Amino acid sequence: MKDLKPIIGISMGDPAGNGPEITVKALCDKSVYDRCKPLVVGDAKMIEQAKKFVHQTQIKINPVHSVSDAKFEYGTIDVYQLDLIKDVDSFKIGEISVEGGMAAFESVRKVIELALNKEVDATVTNALNKEAMNLALEPKGMHFDGHTEIYATYTNTKKYSMMLAHNDFRVVHVSTHCSLVEACRRVKKDRVLEVINLAYQAMKDLGINEPKIAVAGLNPHAGENGLFGREEIDEIIPAINAAKEKGINAIGPLPADSIFSKMLGGWYDIVVCMYHDQGHIPVKTLGFVYDREKQRWKAVEGVNITLGLPIIRTSVDHGTGFENAGNGTSNELSLVNAIDYAIRMAKGQK
Repeated sequence: MKDLKPIIGISMGDPAGNGPEITVKALCDKSVYDRCKPLVVGDAKMIEQAKKFVHQTQIKINPVHSVSDAKFEYGTIDVYQLDLIKDVDSFKIGEISVEGGMAAFESVRKVIELALNKEVDATVTNALNKEAMNLALEPKGMHFDGHTEIYATYTNTKKYSMMLAHNDFRVVHVSTHCSLVEACRRVKKDRVLEVINLAYQAMKDLGINEPKIAVAGLNPHAGENGLFGREEIDEIIPAINAAKEKGINAIGPLPADSIFSKMLGGWYDIVVCMYHDQGHIPVKTLGFVYDREKQRWKAVEGVNITLGLPIIRTSVDHGTGFENAGNGTSNELSLVNAIDYAIRMAKGQK
């Protein structure tokens, strides 16, 4: 009988950060192998080192140079070997470096290539350090703001958006990495409608037949009928009406100070947010839980998903954690959740 479990390509992330550690932690869970076939893309030497950091030395590392050579067996971590770090012993954990930045970039580039070639069914990315990556890429005349832009470039995608999720709490953004002034300028009918469409398709891919898509206002009280700004009247409402004409259940614009409580209560399947912090703050408030008594993070959860790509990309919703890298304490929950979302989306597209 044919094994229908999707193959999930997982980029290593910056090897000086928490990516290798949380990857080993996540793949020590047998249930991951029950649901998918995980393949790490990066440097097997760094994954081997990470085993010691997290005290999982019994796990075997299987370097491969083609997907067909992977075993996909619990107890063995298959690594698509790119041989990115010259000397593991001299490579400094927790520090920005050109070598680490290039390793992170090449891992992402390869996992995108594997997905475009249909060798993996979905991709999951660990965190990279933007400064390190661009230090490595600048001599080559290249620059990327982050993962999303790398994926857009190498998949030749023009219309895309960032979705964040914490379990069934989901947001998607009209704009992300730009100034707040510029974000306000980008609230235009065509872009808002584009993001509503992306949100609708993403929910369908997750198996939600009739998604309810809430649309947040830009201004306080969603503009209060023009009292606090006209963006809702001139741009957002026309976009919502256009979506409704296509049969999409778009609701709003709704005041941002109450829309997320309703999202948490299950009123909607996703919220279209107008700018970066409008969406990021509620998701990270839910997913990032700090234990005051123990003075450490109890949970760092959340998934970053790029919508509009021809391939599936999910990601951890946290940084490289250089300050804790190498001590084995980094939390793997965000990566586990990202793998779960990738599995759901891969199955939804088959």
